[in-house]
Amino acid sequence: MFILGIDTSCDDTSCAVVRDGRQVLSNIVSSQTKLHEKFGGVVPEIASRRHLEVLIPACSEALEQAGVTLKQIDLIAVTNGPGLLGSLLVGVGFAKGMAHAAQVPLIDVHHIAGHIYANFLGEELPEFPVLNLVVSGGHSELILMEAHGHFTLLGETRDDAAGEVFDKVAREMGLGFPGGPYLDRLAETGDPGKIPFPLPKIRGSKYDYSFSGIKTRALLEFEAGDKSEGFKADLAAGFRKGVVNQLLNPVEELLKETGARSFALSGGAAANALLRRKSRELATRLGIPLFIPPMELCTDNGAMIAAAGYYKYKLTGGGWSETESSMMECSAGLELRSWEETA
Repeated sequence: MFILGIDTSCDDTSCAVVRDGRQVLSNIVSSQTKLHEKFGGVVPEIASRRHLEVLIPACSEALEQAGVTLKQIDLIAVTNGPGLLGSLLVGVGFAKGMAHAAQVPLIDVHHIAGHIYANFLGEELPEFPVLNLVVSGGHSELILMEAHGHFTLLGETRDDAAGEVFDKVAREMGLGFPGGPYLDRLAETGDPGKIPFPLPKIRGSKYDYSFSGIKTRALLEFEAGDKSEGFKADLAAGFRKGVVNQLLNPVEELLKETGARSFALSGGAAANALLRRKSRELATRLGIPLFIPPMELCTDNGAMIAAAGYYKYKLTGGGWSETESSMMECSAGLELRSWEETA
């Protein structure tokens, strides 16, 4: 079964062809970094307009690289939220037209489900139940998946997401855009013990996160510091360690409490070097398999959407009919729900 996956949830335009939810035949990503870097962040209208310009070439390249034609595609999967509304509208509208032209089912995919299913692309699959830590610019969530399409939210950020604070602190420090990768590389050269960032105290759910306080402290430390390269490296290292410690703090208890047999890391911030190392150390100590997507599947991409679309299609017994697909909606704040609820 050939699935065409389309993602335009933010600023990257991606189209991919995946076979049977597992084998990536192509994964084309058109980055808009150069367009947005002078603004220090993504400009929604610019992102939407760029999606319009590059979707057709990206889709054509994905099909060509996979060695298939549109007539051979069996299913089209598209991100319908959450994300930037204008960008989502472009992708969903394009997917509707493609599904109509190819006369194939169209299925909607939640962006977070896509990130989770990036770990199902490949030979070795996570064993259920899977505890997923999804970390990106917009999301920091702990999600238990007991079977395909069964999502239970166990913890989430109450304010900023981890990837978001990495980018904001990096921007204030004068690093490149997007800031997270630049801060990560700088942190590798610093001493994380010079400027410590203790875990925050959060009232209520013990599995929730809060990154606004650690972001504010990092900004205050930078404002008061001498701005030398050594100081910047130490601040980056201490700040990164503080964020990673918070992200992994509830994981061991949740793995034991839920009886999870696999631990999976995903999302754009899953590319963070320290988070990957500390996750491996934790998994090794607990004797539990760890799954982390390759770097190219951590950030937004069409392959993960195609994978999630395949499993959703198999579970729910079908995709959108031509009539239903014309009514498919997208939402900037779409809630993640188990697939049976929408079957």
